Amino acid sequence: MAETDPKRLMDPKTGFSHRTGTYSSLRPPLPLPPINQPFSVAEFCLSLFHRTSTDGSTTFVVNETAGESLSYSQFVSQVRSLAYSLQQRYSLSQNDVAFVVSPPSIHIPVVYFALLSLGIIVSPSNPLSSNSEIAHQIQLSKSVIAFATSKTFHKIPSLKHGTILLDSPEFLSMLTQSNVDNIIKSVKVNQSDTAAILYSSGTTGRVKGVMVTHRNLIGIMAIIHRYNMSQGKDNDKPPPRPVTFFTLPLFHVFGFFMLLGMVLSASTVVLVERFDFEEMLRAVEKYKVTGMPVSPPVVVAFVKSDLTKKYNLSSLQGLGCGGASLGEQMAQRFKKKFPNVLLAQ
Repeated sequence: MAETDPKRLMDPKTGFSHRTGTYSSLRPPLPLPPINQPFSVAEFCLSLFHRTSTDGSTTFVVNETAGESLSYSQFVSQVRSLAYSLQQRYSLSQNDVAFVVSPPSIHIPVVYFALLSLGIIVSPSNPLSSNSEIAHQIQLSKSVIAFATSKTFHKIPSLKHGTILLDSPEFLSMLTQSNVDNIIKSVKVNQSDTAAILYSSGTTGRVKGVMVTHRNLIGIMAIIHRYNMSQGKDNDKPPPRPVTFFTLPLFHVFGFFMLLGMVLSASTVVLVERFDFEEMLRAVEKYKVTGMPVSPPVVVAFVKSDLTKKYNLSSLQGLGCGGASLGEQMAQRFKKKFPNVLLAQ
């Protein structure tokens, strides 16, 4: 009888199957919700967050440039209020697309989570994109409503449900509705539904829209959660509460899923509206930043810049490098200069 057990066909040391020519992970499977269970990635992240012992007054996000901050209790309250306001004021349907074009701000996580919880597809774009690039992306995504600021509003063409200004009194009023928990309409979001349409860099040909499902994102969040649970197991004392400086654009796929992961990790997120290397170092010292997701050029700056000697970076525990490959030589130079900081790729 032919061998059909995939476990026996797989090399136990590498996970390689000679029959299929593919590799399988040697790690135990992740506990994921049943595929047929309605569950948005926003619900998944908030359900894991509520299991933590994080106090509601803990700061969730700081906009260092604007001097604004948002606590976790304010964040959860504003997500529910915005979701309710959108249900009441706009005739949006599940799987409608909402275009988001804004610099980093404390409002962006609220917008993302409110839209995802309603089954509305989030489509964030680079606020520095030209009018024609924005028009092309809106045509690709078939967006029916947009969220912008007074500085990016002029780039948005006429849409079915118009554009909501994130720096307007109207939007701020949508964040402060009270007692909405019992009147907000429950929405069943299938995990197979599209959660976001993100845009490629346009390296080859024109920019393309990339569809990501709730299930895709839940899988990534489950990986982040498992990693979080493994931290501190071998130590006598628990690790410090994570504080993350965001060098990543919130419209980019890396920044998008990392922002979701910050909620389930109960992290504090520090944002700046425009990246500056020294401002980042200053924030690491000020907020005792423990980690940051970065691109290879930021790692190179850490290695080559003498500004790193000007600030106290002792709180920094790890950098997660992605978006492109980092040379082995540069990784070794970083390790030599910062021996107590884990550089993960």
